[in-house]
Amino acid sequence: MNVNLTRSLDDSQLGKPLPQNRNFDAPNLLAQHKMARQPNLYSCADADKLAPLLRRYVLQCQDAGIEHHGSFRVGVSGGSLPKVLAKALLADSNGSPEDTAQFGKWDIFFADERCVPLDHEDSNYKLVKEELIDKIPEKLGKPTVHTINLEYLNDVDEMADQYEKDLIQTFAAKDSARFPVFDLLLLGCGPDGHTCSLFPGHELLRETEGWCLPIQDSPKPPKARITLTLPVIHAASKIAFVATGAGKQGILHSIFDTEEGRSIPCGIVNEGGMDKVSWFCDADAVKEVSFPKKSSL
Repeated sequence: MNVNLTRSLDDSQLGKPLPQNRNFDAPNLLAQHKMARQPNLYSCADADKLAPLLRRYVLQCQDAGIEHHGSFRVGVSGGSLPKVLAKALLADSNGSPEDTAQFGKWDIFFADERCVPLDHEDSNYKLVKEELIDKIPEKLGKPTVHTINLEYLNDVDEMADQYEKDLIQTFAAKDSARFPVFDLLLLGCGPDGHTCSLFPGHELLRETEGWCLPIQDSPKPPKARITLTLPVIHAASKIAFVATGAGKQGILHSIFDTEEGRSIPCGIVNEGGMDKVSWFCDADAVKEVSFPKKSSL
């Protein structure tokens, strides 16, 4: 005996569309999803209030990296960032594991570097060393710091190649990824919206394959530099910008509130990194920004 277990439709239902859920609003759901994937903009009254927030964020990234692969792989920029970072990380700990910097497990790379000696005033390494590394208490350990190869100060192309090989030794040999996956990139935002040594309108913004590339025509001196590329930045687990002071008001308004701001390097990072990106700013810097702000992690 053949039994048809398929539920049949009567003639009145044939050819009609399936019932619709009147509460389903696809455009609204897409908008909500996009909102949920937006960058995080944290705003504090001043640098003193900003430092503890930045500290918690960095140490959360540190703990996640150490738990995952036994070390904290972080890339840093220069500018005003090292001073703010030092204020956050060199503050006294409350003694808990969650509030303890384990610098001995840090691998510090430079998101960009100028092709100058390490003791030169333009060196990002010199800035980070003097503001942070030299002041780390001995009990917290010393980080492994990946500097440029000084043999190639007069050959920026080879210097970039050598730094990329250093990245490969740390990342690709262990993870076999298309791009290195930093636990955290700590970046700054220039008055023109540049980050690392990626400047508005520059051809390096179109790079899709390289990890570390040379730039010989930087709009800011010194002209010869090396920089991480946008694909590497976007591949990071977390990306943090630190921008403070009234001088950042105009560019942050452009990045967060205008269509044109999406094509500025920092805006491109926002678009590609989405909710992996967090901005840490004081009230002066975001005074003209209407984008939603947060005050806690």
